[in-house]
Amino acid sequence: MPGTEAQQAYDLLEREFPAMNADGATARVVFHAESGRVTDSSTRGAIEKTVRELEQGPQVRRVTDPLATGSVSEDGSTAYAQVTYGVAASELEDGSRSALADTVSGASSSVLSVEVGGNAVEARSGGHAAEAVGLMVAAVVLVLTFGSLLAAGLPLLTAVVGVGVGALSIRSLAEPLNLGSTTTSLAVMIGLAVGVDYALLVVSRYRAELAGGRTREQAAGHAVGTAGSAVVFAGLTVVIALAGLSVVGIPLLTQMGLAAAGTVVIAVVVAVTLIPALLGMCGGRIGPARGLRRPRRPDGALRVGMGVRWGRFVVRRPVAVLLVAGAALGVVAVPAASLEMGLPGDEAKSATTTQRRAYDMVAEGFGPGYNGPLTVVVEARSGSADKAARNVAGRIEGRRDVAAVGQVRVSASGETAVLNVVPAASPSSARTTDLVHALRESDLVRESDAHVLVTGTTAMNVDVSQKLSNALVPYLALVVGLAFVVLIAVFRSLLVPLKAAVGFLLSVLAGLGAVVAVFQWGWLGSALGVTDPGPVVSIMPILMVGVVFGLAMDYEVFLVTRMREAYVRGQSPKDCVVSGFEHSARVVTAAAVIMISVFAAFLGSDEPILKTIGFGLAASVFLDAFVVRMTLVPAVLALLGRRAWSLPRWLDRITPDLDVEGARLERDPEAGAAESPGTVLAGSSADHLR
Repeated sequence: MPGTEAQQAYDLLEREFPAMNADGATARVVFHAESGRVTDSSTRGAIEKTVRELEQGPQVRRVTDPLATGSVSEDGSTAYAQVTYGVAASELEDGSRSALADTVSGASSSVLSVEVGGNAVEARSGGHAAEAVGLMVAAVVLVLTFGSLLAAGLPLLTAVVGVGVGALSIRSLAEPLNLGSTTTSLAVMIGLAVGVDYALLVVSRYRAELAGGRTREQAAGHAVGTAGSAVVFAGLTVVIALAGLSVVGIPLLTQMGLAAAGTVVIAVVVAVTLIPALLGMCGGRIGPARGLRRPRRPDGALRVGMGVRWGRFVVRRPVAVLLVAGAALGVVAVPAASLEMGLPGDEAKSATTTQRRAYDMVAEGFGPGYNGPLTVVVEARSGSADKAARNVAGRIEGRRDVAAVGQVRVSASGETAVLNVVPAASPSSARTTDLVHALRESDLVRESDAHVLVTGTTAMNVDVSQKLSNALVPYLALVVGLAFVVLIAVFRSLLVPLKAAVGFLLSVLAGLGAVVAVFQWGWLGSALGVTDPGPVVSIMPILMVGVVFGLAMDYEVFLVTRMREAYVRGQSPKDCVVSGFEHSARVVTAAAVIMISVFAAFLGSDEPILKTIGFGLAASVFLDAFVVRMTLVPAVLALLGRRAWSLPRWLDRITPDLDVEGARLERDPEAGAAESPGTVLAGSSADHLR
C-alpha cells in the first residue's frame, strides 16, 4: 500500500529485521483448556506437540511456543502460538493452508479446544457459485424475454466466450505483470454482467428489425449500426469507471480495475462481431420479436404493453412521479450520512468459523485488543534506538486506551527498535482507530529524538480506509467528468448527461444508505445473515461507485438512445419517451434482473466482504434501474421537453455527430427501407453510412 505510514514501517522492518518477515502471512493458533490450565500436564504435551507439527508445515518460517514466551492468559485457560510464513498471504500455497488446518483439527480433543485465525487461514475461492447462480437466472430471464431457447442462448454463449478470453488473457499476463490472485474476480463478475447485457441489446434490436420487415442481412446491419453503437459507447463509460480506479493509488485496485476494463472491451468486440456472425449462422431459426406483433383487443385496437403503459403514466404526471421517486431515494440515502468505514477482520466472520472462534477465545482470555496489536517502529535520529524506544514505551504505557506494551527489540545495526502496543478495544473499533491517529500525532513522536512509525495489520487497515476515503471525491470527479463528455457526444445534449450524472449520484447514495442500515446498524441483519454489525468495508464505496456507474450508464444509453432515435425521427418529446419505453423497457428490465441476481448471489457467502459487496451492488442496481432510469429519467425528460435534446450553438459546432441512433442508416440504399415522409434526421444529408 504505497504512500501509507504503515507501509513505510513495513519496509523499514524488512530492512532492519529481516527475520521477522513483517509482510509474511500469519496465523494465530489458540489453545483453550476445557477445565484447569493449559500448563497442566494433560494439556502441556498436546500444545508442545502441536507447535512442533506447525514448525514442519510448508513455507513456515517461525512458530512461537506460548509456554515459552508466556502467551498465556492470567487465568491460565487460554494460550496462543503465532505462526509466521516466509511468503505473503496471496502467495501462500494451498498445501500450506491444508497442513495448517489439518494440524489444528488433529490437536483438538475433549480437554483442549484448538482454533486458528489470521490471513493464512483465508482459503481461496473454491469455485464460482455466485456466477453459476447468475447464469441460471440469466438463462430463465432471457428465455422469458425472447420466448426462444436459441435466441436466449446467444447472449449466454457470447458472454461466456468473452469472459473466457478475458480470464485467459489475465492468466497469461499474471506472471510477467506480477498480478495478484484476486485480479480476475472483478473481471469475471463485470465481464459476465456486461457480456449478457450487450448481447441482449443487439439480439433484441435484430429481432425488432426483422419484425419491421427488413431482410436478415439488413436487420443485422441495422442492429449493429444502432444497438451496436450504443454498446460501444456504453462500454466506453464502463471502461472509464473501471480504469479510473487507478487514481486511488492502491496496486490491487488498479490491477482489478484495468483487468475488468479489458474484459469489458472484449465484451464490446464480441457484441459487434461474434453476435452478428452467430445470427447469420442461425438463419431463420431466430425469428422476429413476437412482442412487437402485438395482439388486438376484442374491439380491434392493439394491446398496449406494460412498458408503454408505464411510460404514458410517467409523462402524464411527471412532477408527482419526480417528487415521490426523489423522496423515496432520499429516505433510503439518509443512513449514508452515518457511514463508518473499516476493514473488518475475524470478528466479522460467522460464529461457526474457526477464525471467529479463535478471535472470541483471545478476546475472552486476554482482551479484545490482543486480536489486533499495533507495531511501533522507532528509528533513532541520533543516539541509541533502544533508549529512544524505551522512552516511547514509557509514554504510551500510561494511556487509558492501551492495554499493554511489549518488550523493546533492537535491530542488529542498533539504529532501529520495535515494540508491540496492545489496544484496550477491538481492532475494528473507532477507539482503536483514534489510538492509531493519537500515537502518530502525539508529543512522543515530536519530542523523542527518533522517527516513530505505527504499523501492523490494524494500522494498515486504518491507512487503507483513509486512503480510500480521500480518493473517493477525485475518483468521482474523474469518472463522472469523462463520462459526461462522452454522453454529450452520444446524445448531443447537455441536460441529458447532467440528468444521468445526478441520477447516478442519487442511486449510489441510496445504495450506500441501504448498506449502512443493514451492515452497520443491523437492520434486517438476521434475515441477511449479518450477525455482528460494524463498520462498512472500506473498499465498498469506491467499488460501488465504479461498478454501479458503469452499469447505470449502460442502462442510460440503452433507454435514452431509443428515445432520441424517436425524437430524431419526428416524434414529440413526450411521445419519444413512450417510444423509448416501448422498445427498451423490456431489455433494461431483463438486464437489471440478471445483474441483481448475480450480485445478490454473493449474499450466501460466509465472507463479510463478499456479502457486503453483493448486497450493496444488488441494491444500487435495483434502485438505479427501476427508480432512477425507469422513473426519474422519463419524468425529467417529459418536463424538459425539446430543451433536453438541444446543444448551445458553439458546442454543437465542435461536437462530433456520432449518430448513435442510426439516422443516416435510413439514407443508405443498401439498408432496405426508405425514409418515411416528414422524418427529421440528424447530421448532413450528404452523409451515407456504408
